[in-house]
Amino acid sequence: MSELITLKTQKREQTGKGAARKLRTAGRTPAVFYTREGKNICLSVNEKELGLLYAKTRRTQVFNVEISENGSTSIHPALIWDVDYFPVKNRIQHVDILGVELEREIKIRVPLEFTGTAKGIKIGGQLEIYREHVPVIGKPLDIPQKIRVDISDLDINNFIYVKDLALPAGTRVDMDSDAAVAAVLIVRETNEQETAEADTAAPAAE
Repeated sequence: MSELITLKTQKREQTGKGAARKLRTAGRTPAVFYTREGKNICLSVNEKELGLLYAKTRRTQVFNVEISENGSTSIHPALIWDVDYFPVKNRIQHVDILGVELEREIKIRVPLEFTGTAKGIKIGGQLEIYREHVPVIGKPLDIPQKIRVDISDLDINNFIYVKDLALPAGTRVDMDSDAAVAAVLIVRETNEQETAEADTAAPAAE
């Protein structure tokens, strides 16, 4: 197992909009750590360090959160659980961090990454994507950051199902295995187009 990234944080006592505004002015982001025991700990984290970590872990990869309080520190394996951005800025305004047990299963939404060009597209088909994420159950360190789905061999009227997804050992998708993930289909013209063509072809009334 490779060494986990560590995110250094500080426990904070002050909460509310005013306190959060002061933190952000100082280059820190408000955070809440939800422990495995059900406790909530208010934290602050360096904004740049958080951005770098999130770019690597997203919401699927485990890291260590280091909490500093009154000169002492504690370290906990964790996941990014939720991220709030400012409405008009690509800047995190708040983050929720979830403590995990490495030997206990958890369910996480894992993104799908579609690769290749379906051969059915080359002969007039259209790719239909039905799911961009799937819920995956497994131990935190076994869950993949993303699931790659090669669509290269997908022909017209062919489907890829949940049961076709390649998953790491010890993990499983928590949904119907026959649920469709993607397909290549022939797209019929819209009713409006068909009506317009019919009107054009019909003889004018006398």
